[in-house]
Amino acid sequence: MTETTVAVEAPAGSKYATVFRAVAIAEAISWTGLLIGMLFKYVLSDNEIGVQIFGPIHGGIFIAYVITVAVVRKPLRWNIPVTLAALAASIPPLFTWFFEIWAKRTGRLS
Repeated sequence: MTETTVAVEAPAGSKYATVFRAVAIAEAISWTGLLIGMLFKYVLSDNEIGVQIFGPIHGGIFIAYVITVAVVRKPLRWNIPVTLAALAASIPPLFTWFFEIWAKRTGRLS
């Protein structure tokens, strides 16, 4: 007896959705690191190491997030309001993660 395997192709937008989700979550995590660094710098002590480490990391991931939104908007068929919401989510802490959850629930990542 021979086995037949059927290749199941992933939806066209899935690789874009995966990249977007990864960058959105990384942006939120880097924001958290930067906020903790600022807490130590301005409230708990005068230690700047957290800001010196997480500042450039967050800055790089922030830029990567903005570029990712620009790249994935067409393959994921985002209209202008959704794209603007994704970009606006990059400003308040952790909102990229909230946007990613919302986009997944509403089918905008498929």
